[in-house]
Amino acid sequence: MSTLNTASNPTWANHADDRSESSALNLWAKYLAYADSQKENRTLWFFISLMVHGVLFLPIPAVLMFYYNASITVLIITMVCFFANFIANMGGAGIRTTLFCFAASVIIHMVMILAVVF
Repeated sequence: MSTLNTASNPTWANHADDRSESSALNLWAKYLAYADSQKENRTLWFFISLMVHGVLFLPIPAVLMFYYNASITVLIITMVCFFANFIANMGGAGIRTTLFCFAASVIIHMVMILAVVF
């Protein structure tokens, strides 16, 4: 005989707090959702990473060191990024790690180019 029900109706809840999430958490959640959706394309992302590093990023130290007199750290950064991506992919890291390493490498190389050229 439960005449008094203390459970509130879930439709009465105020959903105005849903918009108060920070954009950083929302962006991270979107990244994780995208990375999880690319799980079946892991081999494709490995090949894309290898091709972009081999064709675009590995020649960057030669250009920056020859034309802009960049230091040897440009070569060291490029090789660390290349081998970090290569080892992560060959070692069987998850798709989240693969995409994160690739995106971090792209950002690092863009910042490095801008720092040396300008």
